[in-house]
Parts: sequence; C-alpha cells; structure tokens
Amino acid sequence: MNQELLSTLEDMPIIIAVKDDAGLERCIRCDKRVVFVLYGSVITIPEIVRRLKEAGKYVFVDIDLMDGLSAREAAVDYLHQSTRADGIISTKAALVRHAKELGLVTVHRTFLLDSLALENLRRSGSQNFADFIEILPGLMPKLIARLSEKLPCPLIASGMIADKEDVITALSAGATAISSTLPAVWEL
Repeated sequence: MNQELLSTLEDMPIIIAVKDDAGLERCIRCDKRVVFVLYGSVITIPEIVRRLKEAGKYVFVDIDLMDGLSAREAAVDYLHQSTRADGIISTKAALVRHAKELGLVTVHRTFLLDSLALENLRRSGSQNFADFIEILPGLMPKLIARLSEKLPCPLIASGMIADKEDVITALSAGATAISSTLPAVWEL
C-alpha cells in the first residue's frame, strides 16, 4: 500500500465521497485530499478523475456504481487503462483482488447488516488482499473496535456519518478514516 496515502489519512482522516457534479465542484475546492467517486459512467469517469487528479487528490472510483460497467475484471482493466485513478472501491472480492494485481489501491466495501454479513467478511479473506476495508454503516463503534483489532488492514467507516461527534466516535473506536457525502463533514 502507498505509505504517502496512509500518512495523508492519518493527518486528514476525512474522505470526501462525491455523488454528483455539484459535489465534485465543491470537492475540488476543498482541502481534503482523498476522494471516493460514487457516480459517473464509462463516458464521464476519465474526465472526473482527471479533474480530481489535477486538483491534487487521491482518487478512488466505486466501480460497482459506474454506469456502463459490469461487475467483471474487464471493468477494472478499463478503469486502470482509461484513467489515472489511484484505486477502486467494490463490494465484489474478485474485482478487488484483480485491481490489487494491477497495482491499484483497493477498498473492499461491505455492508454489515447482521452477523451473517460479518461472518461473510471474515470468510472472504478480503483482509488478505484489500488495502482497506470500508464498513457501512459507520456508526458502530463496538464493531469498529473489534474489527480494527482483528483485521490487518485499516478500516474506513462510512454511511450515516453526519457530524463531528460521529467522526470522533468512529475514529476513537479504531477507524483509520471516515467517508461522507455530506459537505458539512468535509469541512471538519
């Protein structure tokens, strides 16, 4: 994993998650350096990534949310060859694994809705090939604490993080960073 990226997250643990063009414009002007792109298509993503890279951002594209891309390794290949994205985000272990093989930084996103989902995370072995595990919702301090002790890769808490108290709670529980689509959180 990129040590400079990890250092950036330690210094500035808020990740901007953009879901539309208005968020992109605001993000470009923001001082935060790590961005999760949660929208776009095969047509628009090269330009979105280019603009963010020119603004000095680390850019991760949620490949599962890209219009025109299927959940196949070819989608990862396209993103790798057509953009300068630093990494991908995906709920699909096979795509995360393939992206890692290509040298991209990887975020394995998982929705921890119940104990079965938690067990699936453990069985997937994603902690052996993902650079980060992103857990949603991010408002589960006891679970964040447990996972941060057991998993060898850093955790990102996402989903429903709405204010400073949520950020502090997640970080205090052991998350390396948080991700939010809310501009008010980006400004913290």
